[in-house]
Amino acid sequence: MEVSEFDYELPKKLIAQEPVSQRDKSRLLVMDRGTSTFEERIFSEIKDFLKPDDILVLNETKVKPARLHGRKHGTGGEVEILLLRPGKSHLEWEALARPGRRLQPGVMLDFGSLERAARITGITSDGGRVIKFSSGKALEEAIEQVGKLPLPPYIKKPLGKPENYQTVYARQEGSVAAPTAGLHFTPELLDKIKDKGVKTARVVLHIGYDTFRPVEVGRVEDHSLHSEYFEVPGETAELVNSARNEGRRVVAVGTTVVRTLEAAYSHREGVRPGARETDLFIYPGFRFNVTSALVTNFHLPRSSLLMLVCAFGGKKRVLSAYRYAVKKEFRFFSFGDAMFIQ
Repeated sequence: MEVSEFDYELPKKLIAQEPVSQRDKSRLLVMDRGTSTFEERIFSEIKDFLKPDDILVLNETKVKPARLHGRKHGTGGEVEILLLRPGKSHLEWEALARPGRRLQPGVMLDFGSLERAARITGITSDGGRVIKFSSGKALEEAIEQVGKLPLPPYIKKPLGKPENYQTVYARQEGSVAAPTAGLHFTPELLDKIKDKGVKTARVVLHIGYDTFRPVEVGRVEDHSLHSEYFEVPGETAELVNSARNEGRRVVAVGTTVVRTLEAAYSHREGVRPGARETDLFIYPGFRFNVTSALVTNFHLPRSSLLMLVCAFGGKKRVLSAYRYAVKKEFRFFSFGDAMFIQ
């Protein structure tokens, strides 16, 4: 399967640079897989498409202020570090670094008032850097002094309010990107959904840089994802498995929830509780065992996220929906509008 099959034309003006003033007032494109029809709504009306016995699953991950601006010790040259994942020791982190050519092993880094707070100790297999902080306190202080939320590279406008890039139910810090399908929910909307009889369940998947990383191979099957940490509480596993056994819908809010539930599933046990890592890459041909419906944003061309949505909704139907959304000038990507695929 060629990566080029997941391409589409998108005018730059449709890439949302900031969220709407009210989260649940974004637009919603509802797609029915059975009839291949589209319906335009406001996101707050998603409650009309949820059934009283549905299980709505949310990702409680929280974006960490992982983008650090500092200087090379001695020369004062500016550097930018994006912490991706913990390394082999509790003081080490794998990171992206700019300018990479000047940040070779042995270089010391200063952050804010912290001198020699960290040292480059190695280069990762994909060209990143291994950074070792002088102490856990140095890492905490660096994040407190200079840490910023890492916005996607296609968002050029500064983020006015950091909370706008967090879901209202974010709880456990650890992601370098927000689970953007969840950005549309407000506490009031969640209460209305609960009042309808829909039960909510929570998981955690800490999103890594792969959510931004382009698919650079020619064939889909040759692409791979880095592992990401996820947790499925026992209560969530019980709720989801009961719904599956009783023929009720499991509605995933975002592609991260889909990957979590499908990675946690086994044919013998259903969705298994616990914490582990997954590198599950979902593309057309994948058999979904848990997910019944999906709330998602509009994703980048040729991205692994778009491939997952195409696997769930059908490639032809989803790409047709994207062309429709472009024609109707929906807003795209992280701060953009949403789809509900049922």
